[in-house]
Amino acid sequence: MSAESAGTIALPSGEEIAALGQGTWYLGQDPARREQEIAALRLGVDLGMTVVDTAEMYGDGAAEELVGEALRGHRDELFLVSKVLPGHADRRGTVAACERSLRRLRTERLDLYLLHWRGRWPLEETLAGFTDLMEAEKIRYWGVSNLDVADMVELTALPGGDAAAVDQVLYNLSRRGIEWDLLPWCRETGMTVMAYSPIEQGRLLKGDALGAVARALGATPAQVALAWVLEQGVAAIPRSGSPDHVRENRGALDLRLPTEALDALDEAFPPPDGPTPLEML
Repeated sequence: MSAESAGTIALPSGEEIAALGQGTWYLGQDPARREQEIAALRLGVDLGMTVVDTAEMYGDGAAEELVGEALRGHRDELFLVSKVLPGHADRRGTVAACERSLRRLRTERLDLYLLHWRGRWPLEETLAGFTDLMEAEKIRYWGVSNLDVADMVELTALPGGDAAAVDQVLYNLSRRGIEWDLLPWCRETGMTVMAYSPIEQGRLLKGDALGAVARALGATPAQVALAWVLEQGVAAIPRSGSPDHVRENRGALDLRLPTEALDALDEAFPPPDGPTPLEML
């Protein structure tokens, strides 16, 4: 694999990662699709979509096993992300969960390890586990997923909590609530935001307004939706289980949305006019 150049986004450390990556939710669960899904992941890396996001939750580890098989021998080309379930996220449980993920992924380290969402364990416990993993060189960065502003303020006030690199959240044209407070807070503090379900698991693509903008630009609705997320300075990790969809997604990096397109999208998908609770899928 020889990755092509792709748009990048900076982590708080200054390291640049691919702005458009690959998600794996629901992958690895249908044996009949396995070879196609492996081909899609490999193609994505070839096309520069080198951030690969997975989680122990996805298929009870099946997605991690698929990623480990698909990308064996190409570890150094990847920025590999996985997540710990909240129920495992005490200090010892976080370390143990990461070690299980590493075995499934066939690697000795993760580039980024996230708390999947907030659960019963105090954030101090999870942070202690992340610190242990950092010291053991089993993870390079840590972060969170599905945490809103109040949670982020609490986290970053803890000793070492300001080392969080990423908040991965639900964000797309139809889910713009983070623009009111979370996204500005992350920009102010230098936190990287990563969007999961950036095309709303395909549901966005059926809208007339998005289709009209896409036709005017000679693009597909998926490309417009992804390009819009990237224009906000947010990384995107769309899931795709087929090479054709991976190629389509990659085209978003070459698409620039003119003012009239952005205005049309704002009219069809208005930004929030007040605080909105963080949405999750």
